[in-house]
Amino acid sequence: MKHGRIVIVGAGQGGFQAAASLRQEGFEGDITLIGEEPGLPYQRPPLSKAYLKTGNADQLALRPASFYDKKDISLRTGLRIDRIDREAHQVVTSDGEHLPYDHLILATGARTRRPPIDGLGHALDLRTLADAERLLGALDRPCRVAVIGGGFIGLEFAAVAIGLGHVVEVAEAAPRVMARAVSPEMSRLFQEMHADIGAVLHLGRSVRLVEKDRIALDDGTTIPADLVVLAAGVQPNMELAGEAGLACDNGIVVDAQMSTADPAISALGDCAVFPDPRTGRQVRLESVQAATDQARAIAKRLVHGADDPYSAVPWFWSDQGDWKLQIAGFGGPQDESVRVGENAILRFDGEALSAVETVNNPKLHMKARRLMADRACPTRQELAAEGFDLLAF
Repeated sequence: MKHGRIVIVGAGQGGFQAAASLRQEGFEGDITLIGEEPGLPYQRPPLSKAYLKTGNADQLALRPASFYDKKDISLRTGLRIDRIDREAHQVVTSDGEHLPYDHLILATGARTRRPPIDGLGHALDLRTLADAERLLGALDRPCRVAVIGGGFIGLEFAAVAIGLGHVVEVAEAAPRVMARAVSPEMSRLFQEMHADIGAVLHLGRSVRLVEKDRIALDDGTTIPADLVVLAAGVQPNMELAGEAGLACDNGIVVDAQMSTADPAISALGDCAVFPDPRTGRQVRLESVQAATDQARAIAKRLVHGADDPYSAVPWFWSDQGDWKLQIAGFGGPQDESVRVGENAILRFDGEALSAVETVNNPKLHMKARRLMADRACPTRQELAAEGFDLLAF
């Protein structure tokens, strides 16, 4: 497919990469990139880290406006898509405009999950640039901060806020931090680190009430707060696809080529559920790199007809204080762990190496990614024979 009309709904990292990769692969037709937020497509990960320190939004843009002109990409921002007309191959905007497509790519991302907590309207989100701007304004004076959620975003924000001189307490409903993403051993390391820098962690405690000057936990504990930040995870934006009759199950269901059951529609990124190439299990990855890799795979399929399954090794990172957590692979809740040295964890699904978690060890992280991308990745038994030293392979 060298010509035709491709519409991309969602102008985050994945949607941007899909448009850029289509041009890189030689697509010569029309590309329309639609984003609901105003302004140029931007990087989201720095919002909970660097942006809160500098307040420099200009550094977030993925590309300048001239890029879209040069690549002949029609960028439509501040525009919401209300409906997909699959029969007519059109998307319908909030102002009634009908935009035709030969292929549609859904990169609708995710939004902050909002638990059923009384008074949650008093809390601020940290998902968009507008959210981060509001938080930046609220942090212009010393304050007591309560963070709802001990995942990546909540802990990244907590570390930055402490570094800026604020008092921070974190309430996490799970018994450990980052429970969905890392091993129990890595959770413990980060719990100790956050305690060392001054954060107070309330683990296994749900928030039942938010008021303008405090939050209340389910055990009766009250945390005074001048500022409450909601970072209790995200949920996929799949309603547009679901209302169009596409299968959805904790995300838009796609096959190994990132295609929905409708051959004219693909999906990628935080909103897409796909078969894990290693286990076959349905997974949804909340990862900038996964969205980028998936966008590239879709572009190759559309332009060249490539039918190779998406099989990139997922990897993740989180900067918290002066610790950089890097994860290669994707571990499951039942995976076993082997600690290597001070700050590295190897995770195993049976004999298979499923994930490698490291702190401030980019060399080991890159080695893990290379090994896991190789069909001849060493087994647990082979690694044990070398003292679980990945660098020996």
